[in-house]
Amino acid sequence: MTLTGCATTGINRGDFNVVSLQEEWQLGAQLEADVNRQVRLTNDAALNAYVNELGQRLVRQTELANMPWKFHVVVDPAINAFNIPGGHVYVNTGLLAKSDNAAELAGVLAHEITHGVSRHGTERISKQYGLSSVAGFALGRNPGVVRQIAAQIVAGGAIAKFSRSDEREADRYGVRYMTGAGFNANGMATMFEKLMGERRSRPNGVAKFFSTHPLTEDRITAVRAEIRSQGGARGTLNDAGFARAKARAQSVR
Repeated sequence: MTLTGCATTGINRGDFNVVSLQEEWQLGAQLEADVNRQVRLTNDAALNAYVNELGQRLVRQTELANMPWKFHVVVDPAINAFNIPGGHVYVNTGLLAKSDNAAELAGVLAHEITHGVSRHGTERISKQYGLSSVAGFALGRNPGVVRQIAAQIVAGGAIAKFSRSDEREADRYGVRYMTGAGFNANGMATMFEKLMGERRSRPNGVAKFFSTHPLTEDRITAVRAEIRSQGGARGTLNDAGFARAKARAQSVR
């Protein structure tokens, strides 16, 4: 099996990853099928189109812009988003409804995209299952294990839980991708502040997000420091389609 890790992305910090980029995208197609059976995806074409357009705008700033990425909208009032290996990002209608502007939504998407670009998901799978097991995943030799991985991701299990260093990396590069895409990166910081407030006032609504994405005041401080290092907050907070997309997300039941 090709031992590539994250070296192809330019972000690698030397973490252990036994899944090649091609194999990861093959694995992602299998995981997508299993995850999509476990969540309720919206069939609202306009809402899906808006989130996809926003996501692709961010992806074009990354080192994996040449790979196929897909964005999925989950009908769920909980505030959450997650990434699965192979270029898939899922965002709950609850998170769209809670966002005050396009930049806040873009901040969460950029964070999840960075998890994918940094290949944090396959790093965790590699560490948990090892070379001998992971080698067959992308080739379809272990469908039962792939189903287990998908179930863990949806439930916020061990594979879905990123380390603090992974989270900081996703924040740092997410800010850069937002800035490159023309979004005001303050949106990431204000969204994180909002999530911290939700944890205090309505903990059940953000429980899964915090279980898989450890968020602290220090991280928010680091995000603001990264924004300053990129020349300060600039770019747009909103776009023409956001208000309509938010209204559609709020109306989905």
